[in-house]
Amino acid sequence: MSENNGTTGGKPDLVALRAEIQQTRADLGETVQALAAKADVKARARDQVTQTRQRLLEQAAFATGRLREVAGQATANVKDAAGQTASVSEDAAHDVAVRVRNNQIPVVLIAAGLAAVVGVILIVRGRR
Repeated sequence: MSENNGTTGGKPDLVALRAEIQQTRADLGETVQALAAKADVKARARDQVTQTRQRLLEQAAFATGRLREVAGQATANVKDAAGQTASVSEDAAHDVAVRVRNNQIPVVLIAAGLAAVVGVILIVRGRR
């Protein structure tokens, strides 16, 4: 009683069996590699550290760019404010100079005020 497995003469086709064995070995090898990769905790940890480091570097670069942008805006705002203050101070100094020239504020009073300020400073420093 010989069974016919779709092969000639009832014998299994050795070429087909060998090909099937090779395919099974290849599949098994891939499965083993996948399991080994999952079991390799050190490699997975290194990959996670690398990914986290890259993400942090990207975030730091973005934050640095944003900080530079904000700092540039703040610098521009300070320069504008300083320019406005300087122009106000220049205007006030000009007004005082005009008043002095027009004798609206006597020079003697200005000298007396300066002498009083210097005297107060010397007294305060002498007490220390």
